[in-house]
Amino acid sequence: MIQRIQSVWLLVATVLAFLTLKVSFYSGTFLPDNQYHQLNGTDNILLMITTIALGVVTLIAIFLYKTRVIQLRLCIIGILLDLLLLFLYFRAIHNFTQGEYAITAAAHLVLLLSLFFAARGISKDDKLIKDSDRLR
Repeated sequence: MIQRIQSVWLLVATVLAFLTLKVSFYSGTFLPDNQYHQLNGTDNILLMITTIALGVVTLIAIFLYKTRVIQLRLCIIGILLDLLLLFLYFRAIHNFTQGEYAITAAAHLVLLLSLFFAARGISKDDKLIKDSDRLR
């Protein structure tokens, strides 16, 4: 399971997905009360549900190494969930009057890359298995 490189990429994605629940994505002055506020994955119920769903999908995908088709589909679902999560973050930023992105916002970019590399590794494995079956 862990010998395959895509399992390592999926493990990185899982850790980053659950880490984004606590680390800040954006910091600034919040519009309703004009106080300094940090935006993270637990600020909004929709952000929290999407972040937890992303973490669970990537965690489940690690253990589906024998069914590569389902594992690849879960990687694609994870990519779509992270893109949805980025959209929700950018929509929540409009409630701030001023602020800046935190350095930990780059975790979502690393998460997207790791899911992409995992999907690429899974498709390479699937192609290798199909080629070896064809030669038999």
